[in-house]
Amino acid sequence: MCKILVFAGTAEGYALAEYLYENQAKAHICTATDYGLKNLKEREGFTCSGHRMDEAEIAAFVKEQGFTHVVDATHPYAAQASVNIRQACESQNIPYLRVIREGESANESAKKAHYVDDIEAAVEFLKGTKGNILASTGSKELAAYTKLPDYENRVYARVLSLPSVAQSCAELGFTGSHLICMQGPFSMEMNAAMLRQWDCKYLVTKETGQAGGFQEKCEAARREGAQLVIIGRPVREEGDTFFQCKRKLQAICGIPYRPQVSLVGIGMGDAGTLTLAGQKACQEAELLIGADRMADAVASPGQHVLREYRADRILEYLLEHPEYEKIAVALSGDVGFYSGSRALMDKLSNGLPKEAVIEALPGISSLNYFMAKIGKAWDKAELASAHGRACNLVHRIGACAGTFGILGKAQGVADLAQKLCDYGMEDVTLFVGERLSYPQEKIFSGKASELTGYEGNPLSVFYAENPHPAVYTGRIRDEAFIRNNADEKNVPMTKEEVRTVSLAKLELTKDSVCYDVGAGTGSLSVEMAMRAFDGKVYAVERNPEAVRLIHKNARKFGRDNLHIIEGLAPEALEELEAPTHCFIGGSSGNLKEILELILKKNPAVRLVINCITLETLQEAMDAARTMPLTDVEVVQIMASRSKKLGRYHMMMGENPIYIISCTGGKTE
Repeated sequence: MCKILVFAGTAEGYALAEYLYENQAKAHICTATDYGLKNLKEREGFTCSGHRMDEAEIAAFVKEQGFTHVVDATHPYAAQASVNIRQACESQNIPYLRVIREGESANESAKKAHYVDDIEAAVEFLKGTKGNILASTGSKELAAYTKLPDYENRVYARVLSLPSVAQSCAELGFTGSHLICMQGPFSMEMNAAMLRQWDCKYLVTKETGQAGGFQEKCEAARREGAQLVIIGRPVREEGDTFFQCKRKLQAICGIPYRPQVSLVGIGMGDAGTLTLAGQKACQEAELLIGADRMADAVASPGQHVLREYRADRILEYLLEHPEYEKIAVALSGDVGFYSGSRALMDKLSNGLPKEAVIEALPGISSLNYFMAKIGKAWDKAELASAHGRACNLVHRIGACAGTFGILGKAQGVADLAQKLCDYGMEDVTLFVGERLSYPQEKIFSGKASELTGYEGNPLSVFYAENPHPAVYTGRIRDEAFIRNNADEKNVPMTKEEVRTVSLAKLELTKDSVCYDVGAGTGSLSVEMAMRAFDGKVYAVERNPEAVRLIHKNARKFGRDNLHIIEGLAPEALEELEAPTHCFIGGSSGNLKEILELILKKNPAVRLVINCITLETLQEAMDAARTMPLTDVEVVQIMASRSKKLGRYHMMMGENPIYIISCTGGKTE
């Protein structure tokens, strides 16, 4: 069993102590003073003490208590303390883990700072300057500032809020507003406020790393135009960062990995569209994950960041780095609106340990933001996204009075506008939003006919207002279709009653991929495309005049998902993607070959065959007996329509049709 001795006194030390306690590891926490114990409580298996020890005392304590490992998380400037702890461990042959702070000097403000070796050098530099000074180097270094001319008026000292500290500072001449007794950590905003309050032109700090608030000081100085004076670390040590040490303690103490993962919708990208809950999750995260744009929007200075958006890679990284327990994944917009959160949630839920806690924090979606900007209600709008996915926007816009959509390329608006014009919807009004919430935000509107040449930003959304939406009720009358070719001769067309039954037997879904073999005028192809609006319909026809009519009908009914193939089946089908459904209305004597090819492409395809002649019916029934088809059903339809003769109505019969429906698959 492991028993850990932790020398704390720093934020990292207290965090490791809390980590060991929460995971019920046996540990003792040592601090140099009673003040350091204020946030620590003795609990079962977890004890504390607050006094300094030399090397001999440390060695005796380690031996007496039977510690198996020692963690040195003392302050980077407490060099002698680390020497004593290390040598005591060596004398007792006890593993020694030194926690070091990660360097932060890559910060742009720190690069422009004035570096000195010690406090005396800092004071010497400041003697040749003018302007107020915020000293954040602690009370022990304060005496050095008294060598500055007029130090009582220039220096504002920030020290711990202890009576003994305040008294010693007052004895040096630091009183009133020049003595700031406060307990950190300090945010960037707090640092900046202090610099502004006392009009400080200089900020003196030690290179205390992330846990010591170094980045927050650097950023505050940059924003307020103050000169940084940085006292470099006296010793450049070797050891483990906080998270490296935490990972070692996990292995030493057998602590299970219990990550807490927040999937955070960060809004449009500007910090103003991030909710308070999302902001808190991102700020408190030990590891922030997100694609470049999302990570840049919410990452805190010095925060550990994984720039990644792929679900499998995120899971892989988390399993490889169990030292990170609080994780935030930044996702664009709202996690419930066309977000990658669903796939990521599934991946993490199945891949992380069962103890993992995964939550989704909603954000402000582009829908909410944009519709508010243009003053439109969206409760009745059709919602869609063409960003990285197939989406039939033309269908939605044609069928709805209002449609909101997400685009994903610079030509997205122009392409959409051109398609709307191609399908006779040039009077649709498009409201367009680009780079929402960013300084470069752009919102405008125009008719589809006015935007066919527009090139904008890939980060764009639109709202389309259609003054004449055409709602599909499940029925289109025969006379609505264009049937006449150039010679005013009608091309054969599957009649309305037969279309209705055939479509019911076909059992299409919204994303079906369907063939219409022998499409004629395209009446059945059009209705297929209406029902499978997120799928594809291939209308295959060998007659050039009929092909031209299919094009006209596709345009009239706005069927952007209807693809017209001129040619004879089965040859015309060979290069097409595999169908989920197939309707055969004309086979030109090639029914057997057509069925063989379709079943080869998809053995589970759903089939409907319409037969007018008895010979075609016989051929279809032979196929049903000899081919791997199941669920075979034959329906005969003979519809009659009334025709007015004077004041009477006479029923006129249509040709009888045999409708054969079946599904690919071997029978038992």
